[in-house]
Order: sequence, then structure tokens, then C-alpha cells
Amino acid sequence: MKKNKKSKITKTIKVARPKAVKKMNKKELRIFKDLLLIRKEEILEGISHVSEDSLKKTQKDAAGDISAYTFHMADIATDTYDREFSLSLGSSEREMLYEVNEALKRIQDASYGVCEDCQKLITKTRLKAVPHTKLCLKCQQKREK
Repeated sequence: MKKNKKSKITKTIKVARPKAVKKMNKKELRIFKDLLLIRKEEILEGISHVSEDSLKKTQKDAAGDISAYTFHMADIATDTYDREFSLSLGSSEREMLYEVNEALKRIQDASYGVCEDCQKLITKTRLKAVPHTKLCLKCQQKREK
């Protein structure tokens, strides 16, 4: 009796592949892109306002004092605090601008709306509330813990 080479049993190894995630259609992407562009414009206006108020004025101009006399220490401290507070707001606005720009890039490369951690779709309700988000609600909650 001849041994048939084809009759040998070969084991097949199944490779775990991530499930295919349904992408958003062009109309939905356009809606979210418009939301992000509006948000970007608002952020840029805020940054412009902060820079005009904080960086382009001297302490004397900011206080509204036209005399050449020195300020009281409490006035200087208040003005300094206000300036630092404005600059911290500007810093957080720049971080938000970065996140919005990253979301716009994700729209271009067709990965927008997919959670970075679990690779599942982010709900449209969450995207409408936070259009620049990278995480679904569950993964965001995990990270915050």
C-alpha cells in the first residue's frame, strides 16, 4: 500500500484578526469635520484674545494707570496673577487646538471615530459632544481611573 502525501493531516493555525470596523460615510465625516473646523476657529479667536490682553500690554497699560509712579505691591501681585491666569488659559487652548488638528488628520486618514484603545466605534453622541475625542466612553473612564 502506498502512502499518499496528500492524506497527511496539517494543522492550521488561526490568527486572531481584529474585527472589521464599519467606517463612517462621507456625509457623517463632513458633519464632524465642520464641527471640528468651527471649534478650531473658536479656539484660535480665544488664543488671539488672550495674547492681545496678556502679551501685548505692559503692566502699566493693563492696570489702566497713566501715572509714572510705582504700583502698590498688592496691585502688582494682582496684575501678575491675572496675566499668569490668562497665559494658562491660552496654554490649555493651544492643547485643545492640537487635539482638534489631530482629529482633522484622523478624518483625512479614515481613522476618525474609532477608539484608539479598543478599536471599536465611538458613539456618534460622544463625537457630537466631544468631536476631538480619541477614546470611547469606556476606555476614557478606564484611563481616568
